[in-house]
Amino acid sequence: MPAGPSNAARAPFVLLVVLLLGGGLITLLLLNSALNEGSFRLSELKKRTTDLTDEQQALQRDVDSSAEPDALARRARELGMVPGGSPVFLGPDGTVRGVPSTATAEPTPTPPQETTAPPQATTSPTASSGPPGPTPSGSTTGTAAAQPSTPAAGPAADAAGPATPTTPADQPSTSPGR
Repeated sequence: MPAGPSNAARAPFVLLVVLLLGGGLITLLLLNSALNEGSFRLSELKKRTTDLTDEQQALQRDVDSSAEPDALARRARELGMVPGGSPVFLGPDGTVRGVPSTATAEPTPTPPQETTAPPQATTSPTASSGPPGPTPSGSTTGTAAAQPSTPAAGPAADAAGPATPTTPADQPSTSPGR
């Protein structure tokens, strides 16, 4: 009985099955590695998303606390703003609706940031380094240092300039050459 030809016909089939099984196992290992890598990447992205969401919520809380009415009012006072009166509207034909008035509230003084000597109100006119400047009352003095650090609100202040707090450091220099 010839046993050789039947065994010889089985060898390529067995080799083909072994190669298919080996290739399938290698493919499964590569696929599993790719899925694990994707899983690690996904967990890193979820953690980053959580961190960014926490940061966004903290920033939103900061914005919300800054937008509260009392915080806005406090910041406006720090900037020297005063509450306005009743609003006045202009009609399409140019008529004024309401009674215009100036802001009459005095801004609350803020504590000084630096300890400096207060400006002297009485100086000689010869110490003037430039032309006399107007004061809130409309008169002129010899120096710009005699002007108050916060202008008076009212009709006289409107004639002198805007109702914003000024300090001698904020005022432009009147010296020639600067």
